[in-house]
Amino acid sequence: MNNPGIIVYAAGDVRVVDLPEPEPAQDEAVVEIAYGGVCGSDLHYWRHGAAGLSVLREPMLLGHEVSGTVVVGASDGTGPRAGTRVAVHPLSPHGDGLTPWPSDRPNLAPASTYLGSAMHLPHTQGAFARRVALPARMLHAVPDGLDLARAALAEPAAVAWHGLARAGDVRGKRVVVVGAGPIGLLVVAAARHHGAAEVVATDLEPAPRRIAEGLGARSLDARDADAIGALHADVVVESSGTVPGLSAAIGACGRGGTVVLLGLQRHGDVAAPLATAITRELNLVGSFRFGDEFDDVIAALADGTLEVDGIVTHVVAVDEALEGLQTAGDPSASSKVLISFEPGVSA
Repeated sequence: MNNPGIIVYAAGDVRVVDLPEPEPAQDEAVVEIAYGGVCGSDLHYWRHGAAGLSVLREPMLLGHEVSGTVVVGASDGTGPRAGTRVAVHPLSPHGDGLTPWPSDRPNLAPASTYLGSAMHLPHTQGAFARRVALPARMLHAVPDGLDLARAALAEPAAVAWHGLARAGDVRGKRVVVVGAGPIGLLVVAAARHHGAAEVVATDLEPAPRRIAEGLGARSLDARDADAIGALHADVVVESSGTVPGLSAAIGACGRGGTVVLLGLQRHGDVAAPLATAITRELNLVGSFRFGDEFDDVIAALADGTLEVDGIVTHVVAVDEALEGLQTAGDPSASSKVLISFEPGVSA
């Protein structure tokens, strides 16, 4: 295949197909994708045909965690020139003409689109292909010392960075991360970067707990309710997106502390021990995607102050994309899985 891309057609139906060459608009550049990180939303579209309220209604190119090299710059002169290595910020903020939102928080714009999302129809096509046309404003240059595999972590790392920032300054504080999946592990890395005195990560699986320990955290089995309840943390970041995880996060938080709701909970009502949150005067804050942190994250990845060693556990070639999705869907065997789109790479 000259331009292989990963398209989801329906629940359980993902195929690697040969795509036509991209035809960029004036404000778009053609990017040769090097690596794409498999996200939980990609897995949901593949497994269930939906990610939350975003229901698949037409074939869609997956992927929003990508890095690569500009091969054709935008014809209107905006954005990076050909030859620039880039990470991609996948958000296009839009208002709906009705709903107010803070102009300095683009992640909260009510009608926004995101690469590889079925929220709107037509769907917003993703970037899991060898060559794609992308808006030049999405492309952020990465320093020469940052390899493109690590640069593919910029998007999920920005999600983690933003989530931690919702709790304020964590210097000298005890930070607990509930759920040590890829986002949770990146929260661990961000907390260490931001000067937390202690970081504790919980998870059901031994493998992610070991990775968290390698990043400098103490780890606990998520089933050890007594140990988690005795943490009295200043900040707890709930990154599992589960109801038990939410209960554990509130239980782990000390009086007057902050719980960040980073993991996306299921739609509808969710049970939570709110009496505990009230009597402890906890601050419960939501966190959704990220705003203007992207370049700070890229810089921290490049200079090594955001330590992410061990979070990427597998790199698979695009022609083995289905196997890559299956691996990414097994938290006992993997953390972040990258798909390589580089020519000549095969499994």
